[in-house]
Amino acid sequence: MISISRLLCDAIGPGDHLRYGHGTSASERPTDRPIVVWNCTRQCNLKCVHCYASATNERASQEMGTEAGKRLIRDIAEFKAPVLLFSGGEPLIRHDLFELAEYARGFGLRVALSTNGTLLTHEAAQKIKSLGFAEAGISLDGVGKNNDRFRGKDGAFEAALRGIRNCKAAGVRVSLRLTITQLNYQEIPAIFKLVEDEGVDRVCFYHLAYSGRGSTLRDADISHEQTRVAVDLICDKTMDLYRRGLPKEILTVSNHADGVYAYLKVKDSDPMRAARILSLLSINGGNNSGMKISCVDDVGNVHADQFWWHYSLGNVNDRKFGDIWTDTSDPVLAGLKDRKALLKGRCAQCKYLDLCNGNLRVRAEAVFGDVWAPDPACYLTDEEIRIEP
Repeated sequence: MISISRLLCDAIGPGDHLRYGHGTSASERPTDRPIVVWNCTRQCNLKCVHCYASATNERASQEMGTEAGKRLIRDIAEFKAPVLLFSGGEPLIRHDLFELAEYARGFGLRVALSTNGTLLTHEAAQKIKSLGFAEAGISLDGVGKNNDRFRGKDGAFEAALRGIRNCKAAGVRVSLRLTITQLNYQEIPAIFKLVEDEGVDRVCFYHLAYSGRGSTLRDADISHEQTRVAVDLICDKTMDLYRRGLPKEILTVSNHADGVYAYLKVKDSDPMRAARILSLLSINGGNNSGMKISCVDDVGNVHADQFWWHYSLGNVNDRKFGDIWTDTSDPVLAGLKDRKALLKGRCAQCKYLDLCNGNLRVRAEAVFGDVWAPDPACYLTDEEIRIEP
């Protein structure tokens, strides 16, 4: 994740210590333990066209039950993972979601929720608040009918909007998530207006990952030129909010070229800010798949991040999460943890490799059939990253 609001506006968000630590000394840098995304069910009441989990309306027969879920929670707490994010499918479909969240809170875990928002009733929002969830992340991919087209269900936008309002009324911090494609990138201003009108606290703009059903949308991904336009717009809208005294946490996700791009935007006009950006990006270290972000799917398979469902590192029903995560006998996991020497092409030659860390490897694999090939979504020019012609 790239915090545009932190880089350009010096705004510190509640989760920034996970990206940038509490300072610049080695002892104050971010933990090396991963955030755990638990896709606790593959069942969903919607059918989003870009779903990385390829969720369906059926519960998987091998889905982890309550006791297996509690065993996983104990394991990740013992491993000292800082955050457990309940995702799906649609996690609110699970009858035991709040029981599991309360159990995790009992171990001191920071818990968060990723939902499509359509099942966020007043009662659910009150329960989320009472259990101390850090936030409810609600996915939208446009406004009105465009969102419904993405989500595969008429009325999904209005239902999610009610969910947002229920959360705000209950005092729950709300984060919107939007995946940018050709079908919706022109709606970025409308999303910012929605964020402002509804008092949303945070918004994450995801670049498309070619994973799950998202792999079928590669032709709908935006071009490099359109990406620059979109990121410029996100930066401009973020700074406008802060100038008007309406601070929001604004992040981009799944393309660490965004951080370098933000640095290059201000390098000449504001050298002091550019130096701060460079320091923060260096602390963060770029893409952290297999390092500081992990995923456990609904049946217990562990993945390098939530976009790696096609490759399992092991199963928590057989071994503890921490044992799987530290087992570098797996060549992909070992490579992700120390990838720089393995990267090829533009990524290997890039001046800013230490800030980006090769970006999203699963996207390179999807396009080139090679985990270590260049990320095709890097929109920085050869001149910008100092590659000689």
